Amino acid sequence: MDIFTKFKTAIKIREVLVDNNVFQLHYRVTAILLVSCAALVASKQHFGDPIDCITRDDIPNKIMDTYCWIHATFTLPSACNKTVGIEVPHPCVDKFSHNGEQRIYHKYYQWVYFVLFFQAAFFYAPHFFWKTCEAKLLRNLTDELRDPLFLEEEKRDKALNVVKYLVRHKNMHQKYYYLFTLFELCNFLNVVGQIYVVDAFLGGTFTTYGLDVINYAQLEQDDRVDPMVKVFPRMTKCTFHRFGSSGDVQTHDALCILPLNIINEKIYIIMWFWFVFLAGVTGIWLIFRAFTFMKPGLRYRVLRRRASLTSRSCLARVVEESKPGDWFLLCMMCKNMDAQWFRFIIKNYSDRLAAAMADKKGRNPSSNGSGKFRGNRRAPQHLDTGRRPMLDDEDDDDDDLSDLERGSFGPGDSGEGHSGGGSASGRGGPRQSFDGVAVEAPPQLNRTSKA
Repeated sequence: MDIFTKFKTAIKIREVLVDNNVFQLHYRVTAILLVSCAALVASKQHFGDPIDCITRDDIPNKIMDTYCWIHATFTLPSACNKTVGIEVPHPCVDKFSHNGEQRIYHKYYQWVYFVLFFQAAFFYAPHFFWKTCEAKLLRNLTDELRDPLFLEEEKRDKALNVVKYLVRHKNMHQKYYYLFTLFELCNFLNVVGQIYVVDAFLGGTFTTYGLDVINYAQLEQDDRVDPMVKVFPRMTKCTFHRFGSSGDVQTHDALCILPLNIINEKIYIIMWFWFVFLAGVTGIWLIFRAFTFMKPGLRYRVLRRRASLTSRSCLARVVEESKPGDWFLLCMMCKNMDAQWFRFIIKNYSDRLAAAMADKKGRNPSSNGSGKFRGNRRAPQHLDTGRRPMLDDEDDDDDDLSDLERGSFGPGDSGEGHSGGGSASGRGGPRQSFDGVAVEAPPQLNRTSKA
């Protein structure tokens, strides 16, 4: 027993997916990318030599390096368009007259890795809050159905319990759906907001940074100024003041090399293109999300694509009778279990919906229903599925039901426990509880416990 328990715990069950690929681009790809860049910059800054200043005066280089790193260096915009090697020694570096000439100070490089870590935290935050709000609902619904160590009888009982949950909580998952959509919107607002935050951090140069680099590559060699050098200069100037021997204030100019900017310019050009791509993809996905909310036919197509083995008529009935919140929960469940178990759940859930509709019509014979389903033998009128869903008695998917629906799980099991309108709660057998709902095991099952 102990050996088997250790073996079971050593097997890692596939992680429950509580979001989608677009969501993962934010908290996985982007957050990991930013943290990696921050670690690279921090290592170069603290374990390397981030600045080297050159001066002809008697000031020690170490003192000049420390002073210029703390107080920031500057470049001259008027020198950026001058010819390097003829008019100026380096791009944007020239003689400085100290008479009010415009200077651009570069203070950002001390804070780059802090800002990158801060950005990564903001990209991860929506995922963190969504997992908190989700409260492990998907894990509770699908855990046993994903675990290969559970017996099929136990999985079947769990699947029937899931059907019970769906029936009892029908159309009660709107808040769940709205919260997820809200956090998707937060992802979009975050990436757009961070573009402007980085722009302010870099002195108003980031919003057009990528376009400037593209345009630079298309200009003639003699007419172009590298925008990466303007934003992340490799050579800058620094002015140091001190008292001379006579008591007068002396001014000392130094040229400073910033090797760290070689890394920074690459990080931020990658960041610009990635943020633009991410904002575009997320915006398009939000538009698609709005259409799925408004169009039941589109919801049917999405669920049909994910559950290709499931009966079309069953899917159509479930989508037609469910609000977007229930549809969204079913889509997430489909990602986290085998197709045969999802088919089993949808089939039984659809049967129970049909039975509930028939019972409602029996109590009110004058009612023709809501117009969505007029009996079990008609396809939904409001679903634009591209073709009429197959009827229950002509659905060719029912001819090749899996062993789950045939009930071949033990001696004498005829599958009666899940037929029709949800009679799975059965006639005898041990009682179970799922989410507060009492459910009985399917009849005639010889259950065996796990080893």
